[in-house]
Amino acid sequence: MAPKALLSVSNKEGLVPLAQGLLAAGYELISSGGTAAALAAADVPVTKVAQHTGAPEILGGRVKTLHPRIHGGILARRDEPSHQADLQAQAIDPIDVVVVNLYPFRETIARPDVTWESAIENIDIGGPAMVRAAAKNHADVAVLTSPSQYPAFLAALAAGAIDSGLRRQLALEAFSHTAEYDTAISQWLSAQLQEAPADGAAAAPLALNLPPRQSLRYGENPHQSATWYAQPGAGLGGGEQLQGKELSYNNILDLEAALATVREFGYGGEPAGGNAFQPAAVVVKHTNPCGVATGAGSAEALERALDADRVSAFGGIVAINGPVDAATAGHLTSLFLECVVAPAFEPAARELLAAKANLRLLELEPAAIARASRQQLRSVLGGVLVQELDDQPVDESVWQVVSRRQPTAAELEDLRFAWRLVRHVRSNAITVARAGQSLGIGAGQMNRVGSARIALDSAGEKARGAVLASDGFFPFDDTVRLAASCGISAVIQPGGSVRDADSIAACDELGLAMVVTGRRHFLH
Repeated sequence: MAPKALLSVSNKEGLVPLAQGLLAAGYELISSGGTAAALAAADVPVTKVAQHTGAPEILGGRVKTLHPRIHGGILARRDEPSHQADLQAQAIDPIDVVVVNLYPFRETIARPDVTWESAIENIDIGGPAMVRAAAKNHADVAVLTSPSQYPAFLAALAAGAIDSGLRRQLALEAFSHTAEYDTAISQWLSAQLQEAPADGAAAAPLALNLPPRQSLRYGENPHQSATWYAQPGAGLGGGEQLQGKELSYNNILDLEAALATVREFGYGGEPAGGNAFQPAAVVVKHTNPCGVATGAGSAEALERALDADRVSAFGGIVAINGPVDAATAGHLTSLFLECVVAPAFEPAARELLAAKANLRLLELEPAAIARASRQQLRSVLGGVLVQELDDQPVDESVWQVVSRRQPTAAELEDLRFAWRLVRHVRSNAITVARAGQSLGIGAGQMNRVGSARIALDSAGEKARGAVLASDGFFPFDDTVRLAASCGISAVIQPGGSVRDADSIAACDELGLAMVVTGRRHFLH
């Protein structure tokens, strides 16, 4: 009896050469639906599944391969006498090769006009069942789930045997294939229903479908191995690297921080949080912004961001929320930088930047950002923490001026800028700003007044007439008094301390305006 191979694929790439290789090795082919039609059109002899099982396709094709003559042939152990007896009693032939890839669910839900009904109909049932059955019985059945596997399989077949190592590897890839498929379905359903667990109820198990995008040279340090997993076409995984060395682990972390900060002012011409789009640029070092500014265009915004702290900008990561033109590129060539991310790079800019061959350019369209999940994941020892992104629009309707003096219109605009910036600085976070430009940033200190000293020292004389923002409340009035001594005219903070009155009183005593937002923005 000739060995049998069952072929049922959505992706027809490489199908005919694979089928011809199987025929040359003496296999009989079984197939269904579009796969059988494609083989017949190529004059490849094939037996339809309905002929093999003696049962017609029913329910509009929902049931084709769910039959004992299929699954018995796949699952039967060749070294188990009772299995062989069952096959003989039921007149079931063994199936030795299963070639299956699944309905295009991901491609279906990626269409902007996809309907619920269309998505549901593209959930494969028979395919995963056959893949899992073949992978379980990999000792006797070779399972192929991707055209990329066909060449190695055909080479092994031509050599005379599919060894156990290849069978086990194919089984692993098969179970990964079905796991990713089910995860994509679970994630899509969850997004459609947008259900959060009720208070006290258990959250649903975390489902991830992140294929590896690339192996990284190393992690945070050369002795640590690392891999970048990314949602295809979404977030940073949807960017196109135009030039430069491969992105590193630290580059990717810094790009994430820079991108999150610059998006406070819109991205690719699109507004953010109800605010009009403002050309902006951000320079990041070690996940903290060291220079942030707005401007009349990308070039001016970048120049002002670099001028905010050119010492710290050396070796930094830059995010720009508008197209990079030749003028902007000129500023990028003025000092050593690691990476630049922007929605577009104009041809003249790319020509200029090509001279800095190691500078990594990442072109990231707004649509890729929109496709990214709003879940933020962070690993801990033996587990993962999940929270929603802290990217909700600023709600100024709940802001309160708690000092006797009202902020001027110019101060209020500066406070808005400083507040949009401070949420992207590691806690304890303090920002000093004026006229759409950061002047000093204090990050990651163990006490708030320590962060304030760093920010104010960085600002120097520019602090006079500037404003100060704090990501958390003031536990004492010391930060206010320090700010006033450096010439700060207005402060903004969440409020909520049992000693808020002390800080407010200090503002009134020293002539500062204070705005309380009612929302903190810790970033750990």
